[in-house]
Amino acid sequence: MKITRVTTHHHRTDFTYGASAGGVGGNLHLKAMDTLLVRVETDAGLHGWGEGFGFTLVETTKDAVDRLIGPACIGQDARDIAGLTRMLARRFHNFGRNGPVTFGISAIDIALWDIRAKAAGKPLHALLGQAARREVPAYASLLRYGVPEDVARNTTEALSRGYRHIKLHEVDLRCIRAARDAAPGVPLMLDINCAWDTEAEAVQFCEDVAAVDPAWVEEPIWPPEDIPAIARIRALSPVPISAGECNGTVEDFCRMFETRAVDVAQPSITKIGGMSAMLEIAELARETGVRLVPHCPYFGPGLLATLHFLAATDEAEPIEIYFADLARAPYGEALVPRGGVIPVPTAPGLGYEPIP
Repeated sequence: MKITRVTTHHHRTDFTYGASAGGVGGNLHLKAMDTLLVRVETDAGLHGWGEGFGFTLVETTKDAVDRLIGPACIGQDARDIAGLTRMLARRFHNFGRNGPVTFGISAIDIALWDIRAKAAGKPLHALLGQAARREVPAYASLLRYGVPEDVARNTTEALSRGYRHIKLHEVDLRCIRAARDAAPGVPLMLDINCAWDTEAEAVQFCEDVAAVDPAWVEEPIWPPEDIPAIARIRALSPVPISAGECNGTVEDFCRMFETRAVDVAQPSITKIGGMSAMLEIAELARETGVRLVPHCPYFGPGLLATLHFLAATDEAEPIEIYFADLARAPYGEALVPRGGVIPVPTAPGLGYEPIP
């Protein structure tokens, strides 16, 4: 089964996330929600969809697929996922082992797994494991508001929609306490997006938030690839530490596990190398006793592939959903949680076709 065509589609939509006029403008100062959809076609009449990490760099990842990765895939065997992704990684090694090229390779890998499952006539999760969950619980990943009243209001709104786990992107202790007051007893995760420049600042923050009993503190220091620093912070922190969304290779996670840097590993399927890399990291996490909760605050095939992964794994974990209302989501209402859970598709492959 040969690859005959690779095309990219930039999906852009307006969104709202419950911020007041006094808010700080979200985590990434997003003006719209951008998703890179990648379609891989074959001479067998099958096609698959993948997603490369987008947001504010969607056009850069798109360019990497259009000019470099896509042309290199033409004529390759779509069934040999490991061989093809290895070839791409070697060929484009000098373009970096993290960033748009790796994100593009991730998209190809996801699309090829979609094709593999379609060829087998099975939903993707059936190829990944035996858990066969019919639904996966979701946690609301709130963007940064910077205003305690906004945080409290949106935490309450998330709970009213059925979410039973909440993640914040706040660094202001007043905002964090406002969420805890609005959601007593609810698991609360804190993603600070590498806010601190020194280990002492990061450890102090962990000590300060221990009173709200966070499930974890995520990405405690800049830069995110300073794995030894993360390990030293974890050794001193009174709360669990998570990281990994910015890792670009499986080897990065090997270093994290070897140095005991994290309690929770968070690979991003649209960054790390797709489903193939996710499965490798999951096995390493099991061997080292590290909890794995994927990073997936996006809305395209990457989110859907993560849903299948979580439906198949032995360890039940929640899926991350950005707490944002899109005017036009890539899958319409299919991946919008209802009652705090998302049904797992049962059709072959990823199970849904995106709307470019």
